[in-house]
Amino acid sequence: MATVERRVSDRTGKTVYVVRYRTPERASRQKTFKLRRDADRFVTSIESSKMTGAFVDPARQEVSVADWCDKWLAAKTNIGPKTRERYEGILSAQIRPRWSTVKLKDVRHADVQTWLAGLDLAPASVRKVHRVLSQAMDFAVKDGRLAVNPASGVSLPRVESTEKPFLSHEQVAELAKRCGPGDGLIVTFLAYTGLRWGEMAALRVKRLDFLRRRIVIAESVTPVKGVMTFGPTKGHERREVPMPRFLAADLSRLVDGKGPDDLVFTGERGAPMRSQAFQRRSLTAASTAMGLEGFTPHELRHSAASLAIASGADVKVVQTMLGHKSATMTLDLYGHLFGDRLDVVADAMDVARTEALSKPRVGNVLKLA
Repeated sequence: MATVERRVSDRTGKTVYVVRYRTPERASRQKTFKLRRDADRFVTSIESSKMTGAFVDPARQEVSVADWCDKWLAAKTNIGPKTRERYEGILSAQIRPRWSTVKLKDVRHADVQTWLAGLDLAPASVRKVHRVLSQAMDFAVKDGRLAVNPASGVSLPRVESTEKPFLSHEQVAELAKRCGPGDGLIVTFLAYTGLRWGEMAALRVKRLDFLRRRIVIAESVTPVKGVMTFGPTKGHERREVPMPRFLAADLSRLVDGKGPDDLVFTGERGAPMRSQAFQRRSLTAASTAMGLEGFTPHELRHSAASLAIASGADVKVVQTMLGHKSATMTLDLYGHLFGDRLDVVADAMDVARTEALSKPRVGNVLKLA
């Protein structure tokens, strides 16, 4: 139980009140107040927080926000090398300049809100900065250093959604032709599999199952500080993607003579392909000639989703194909495309109803053939 001790300073003659208490781990602590009522309130809050499990040891809040963010990032094991590099960049450019000398105990919700509102960044970038700080603060809550996350529930700028270009079968074929034989196959591959660039660049021959017409996605490669680095896929999960017959034939010719661990697609001297090199070499000129300004390899992933949905794929199939965490994410991105199939569903229901009602009956009983 916390106690309050009245003391008179030998030097000033003023009265102060010293609260002595123990943490749930039995560590001794004390705090001094000028007024008795403030000391009593502190005792009440300490004992209440210990009873409810909400107690936070003030001594563990002395670490700076910047140092705590470094500790948080060092402890993260569920992110890839590219994400880690991006988080480190955010810590260096935005978080450390503002929070390097601020202790965890001094972070206030309003301070976080004001800081985010003043960042001269695009809305999507502000959200990424907030995500890093908020994750670090959540880590502090779980570690018993904060009672609540001061970055939780702040107002964030709205990211305006831009219209995604969805290529038709004819446009994919034209773009592939303009890119030339080698790069054209990359265009076709991405447009009909929906792989991310890093997943395609890391794809090995042994993961092409021509018998089942499946592509196993098990790793990705991305530039980290200029070096192409292999790692897990986004989401750290393996998945299988269907391989259309026409694509299987082209891929079979491409990998003829390669070993199981060889890369399917390679850049210069057999190195993993870089998307920037592909864009400079052929994609930018080919897409611009078709009126597709600013077209990137990632747009082919959107086209793959569109073509799959138009071919009758349901949301779970598209989710698996693209490697999304949830069907909700797939619907958020491509839900409007599924609406195009409402007429198909209605027509199918018309046919089913007509067939059902046209069957002969005996009285009120349906006559089975």
